[in-house]
Amino acid sequence: MPETPPGHRPIRPLHLAFAIDGREQHRERYEASSYIELARLAERGALDFVTLDDSPAPADGSAGRLDALAVLTQVAPATDRIGLVAAVAAAHPGPVPVPAALAALDRVSRGRAGWTPLLPDAWAADADVPLQVGWADAAGFPDVASADSGPLEGWPVLAVDATLEAPRETAARHADVAYVRVGGPHSERLAYEARTDLRRRATAYGRDPDRLTVLASLTVELFDPADAVVLADLFGDWHRDGITDGFHVRPADPRRDLARLVNATVPVLQQRGLFRRFQPGTTLREHLGLDRPVSRPVTAR
Repeated sequence: MPETPPGHRPIRPLHLAFAIDGREQHRERYEASSYIELARLAERGALDFVTLDDSPAPADGSAGRLDALAVLTQVAPATDRIGLVAAVAAAHPGPVPVPAALAALDRVSRGRAGWTPLLPDAWAADADVPLQVGWADAAGFPDVASADSGPLEGWPVLAVDATLEAPRETAARHADVAYVRVGGPHSERLAYEARTDLRRRATAYGRDPDRLTVLASLTVELFDPADAVVLADLFGDWHRDGITDGFHVRPADPRRDLARLVNATVPVLQQRGLFRRFQPGTTLREHLGLDRPVSRPVTAR
């Protein structure tokens, strides 16, 4: 049998992530128990991580504000392996600064924390974006234990939405994971071009491009098991062709769509030898095949 052409050979393990906030639909605010239920289901499906976005307080004040870091800190002790990625602004308005809150999430989850910065106004070319200097330094993560934050377990993963041009350079230089939102008739081409571009930029910064996981971020609606099988076909085809390293699933209905994904899509992928049957480690970095960043000594003051 002739060798499979390079363009049709899986080059990396398939990675799957799921947005448990389901912001594409109007909904009442879930209680923490609902997010715990979703995260446990994603963990049962051996997904790499779940994401949760901060949400602003609604104009009518009916549901209050969702504090993603606070919710995931409650989810962490109720789960064992699933990664927990909070999408919050660098100037998070919560009672605890972002670095301390992420460090706390990292500790309580034993190395499963991640951060997607929400910086809608800071990606302008002339903006002073702290992440361009070095996200860990700018965020204030310590290399050794400090009185305020304590030691990190696995070092939070940085996941950047690199759909637009402005944040793409930051993603290529600093991110562990890059999301590229795609949809419509040209999704396949756009996803491939974005991954190629991000890997090229990462290489230009002296990085190993294989250390940057690029995920196609898709909105999905799985109305029945047949839809879940069609989704498995798409996942397998795109990964086989080197279009993406995996997928970030943004559901229309989190409970329905995650259940279909875990109970129908994932088993099909597993039967085809395209997806693992369990998480390979206990930290999010282990799931993604990443090493912990090298620590630098910090002088006591």
